[in-house]
Amino acid sequence: MSIVMKFGGTSVADAVALENVAAIVAAHRVDGPVVVVSAMSGVTDALLASTRVAVERTADEATASLDETFRRHREAAGQLLPLHSAETFIGYLNNAATRVSQLLETTANDPSSQRKTQDAVVSFGEMLSSALLAEVLKCRGVNARQVDPRHCVITTDEYTCAAPLMTETVAKSQQSLLPLIEENVVPVVGGFVGATADGTTTTLGRGGSDYTAALLGAALSVAEIQIWTDVTGVLTADPRVVPDAQTVERLSYGEAAELAYFGAKVLHPKTIQPAIEDRIPVRICNSRAPRERGTLVGPQTETSPRTIKAIAHKTGVTTVQITSARMLGAYGFLRALFEVFERHRTVVDVVTTSEVSVSLSLDDDSALPLIVAELERLGTVRVEKGRAIICVVGEGLRGTPGIAARVFSTISDINVTLISQGASSINFTFAIEETRVEEAVRRLHDAFFSRHKTQINIR
Repeated sequence: MSIVMKFGGTSVADAVALENVAAIVAAHRVDGPVVVVSAMSGVTDALLASTRVAVERTADEATASLDETFRRHREAAGQLLPLHSAETFIGYLNNAATRVSQLLETTANDPSSQRKTQDAVVSFGEMLSSALLAEVLKCRGVNARQVDPRHCVITTDEYTCAAPLMTETVAKSQQSLLPLIEENVVPVVGGFVGATADGTTTTLGRGGSDYTAALLGAALSVAEIQIWTDVTGVLTADPRVVPDAQTVERLSYGEAAELAYFGAKVLHPKTIQPAIEDRIPVRICNSRAPRERGTLVGPQTETSPRTIKAIAHKTGVTTVQITSARMLGAYGFLRALFEVFERHRTVVDVVTTSEVSVSLSLDDDSALPLIVAELERLGTVRVEKGRAIICVVGEGLRGTPGIAARVFSTISDINVTLISQGASSINFTFAIEETRVEEAVRRLHDAFFSRHKTQINIR
């Protein structure tokens, strides 16, 4: 059975990083790896910005804005590849630059096509990084070959956030990748990118490269999906807030999904789904410390002696409370309420209800004035901005009394405005003022983890 190895943008950011990735892949040759790679760090943002410049200014300015982006690739190739291989890649790079320029011209002339052409432009980030990494691997003695992701991942035509069509993706991925694996060739596939059934380029949205890794892993029934990033697995808290945060060795799918959804940036929630369905373990590894085992996410995990595995948080949250006596004993009220958010394509995160009120949280409040105007037809609306969500996660929450009391006694002087116990009973979530979130997270981490300085070891 093969493995899938996904490397993020910081792992392929420059010549030194690419050299390191090549060494990691070479060390796993016996595992039959399929490599999935993101664009170099910053490249996707630059390509996205160029499409906006094309619409708001001119195509020439948009093309010129990418000079630095193409220079980075050219420079890395010159540092890593012998002359013949470098010339091959530079030819590929020049063709890509020409095609991007043509697409930006199309965008400038027809702004209505921006979403479609944006996907085509942005796809070149992953296409270039995968082509370059394949050449680097070959020059390091690894029999590697770039594989176009559009030949593997087949999607809907919802540009910038396409959904994979699993039946077609499984068939195409097996057709494109299995023959290479059987010949001991390492396929190098750009993440984030797919295509419609008729071959039009699409992208998978935020976390798309991780999603590609999971989709290919499920299609090939691999033994393990590895997500290589710049931290050693999932930590007990954000290390920028808690410098002594520890690596969690094992998580269940449910625990990992809750942590990812509520702010742990290592793993995007969508990544988990194909792995869950095929019960494939997902390992989060550190490309800067490849000998560390990282975090293994799988179907099951034993309860931590601490009950709580990790604490996640996210800022920039808005809470909305709708109060109405019409809720009492009525049916259909909640449907009418959530239809408002659906009409404005706004995602609701945390929800709590009582007999006469509903409180909920939002990440995206861009449509809030229009939403509030509609909600006021249903009841009294109160909006609180500048909030943060804290989520404590662990399978042990299912059967351990007193966790909420311990949490709230730890932050007894901090006002809590919304409380929710997850339906799965493995998370406990609440909202506080954003200005105090870091203080709260540090206190909670100290209360639940700091007495245990050794790394969490769940077997």
